Amino acid sequence: MLVTNEIMGSINIKWRWLLGVGILFVFLGFIGLGATFALTIASVVMFGILLLIGGGYQFADAFRYSGWKSRTSHILIAILYVITGVIVVNDPMGISSIFTMMIAGALIAIGLVRIFMAFQMRQTKGWIWLLLGGIVAIVLGIMIVAEWPLSGLWIIGMFIAIEMIFAGWSMVMMALAGRELEKTTAA
Repeated sequence: MLVTNEIMGSINIKWRWLLGVGILFVFLGFIGLGATFALTIASVVMFGILLLIGGGYQFADAFRYSGWKSRTSHILIAILYVITGVIVVNDPMGISSIFTMMIAGALIAIGLVRIFMAFQMRQTKGWIWLLLGGIVAIVLGIMIVAEWPLSGLWIIGMFIAIEMIFAGWSMVMMALAGRELEKTTAA
């Protein structure tokens, strides 16, 4: 496969940085897999803090403009952000259980839609992969529900850790492609 500057941009110049960040993400992802509970709680608390900050800015923004007819609505939204942020920060374990049930419901719904799509497309090549993807999504959703509420303590952290590993590995592969481009253009 030919890798060119048009595709890679200046990644060949900065590939070492990308490689280092990728390795760091993979490393942190594996640490996260070993600490899914802590990662779940930390991510939920961070979400709550972001809601509090957003609510504060929303509240301050409501008083920024004179004569604004929606000021009361803006203030109500800010109050809802702050209340939700306080609830999330004060009960991250309970909120993580709620989020996890929402993730399970979304996986089951997505799986059902994928299966429906697969049967609609069964005349095309590869439709079976869509069917398989739907089945896997439903199975994952059911597994989460079957372990709920305990799954709420580790699912979010596990998903974040897995995402970090795959994101890091993608960066490593892009960096190696950049290194290869550097060698090619230098020759």
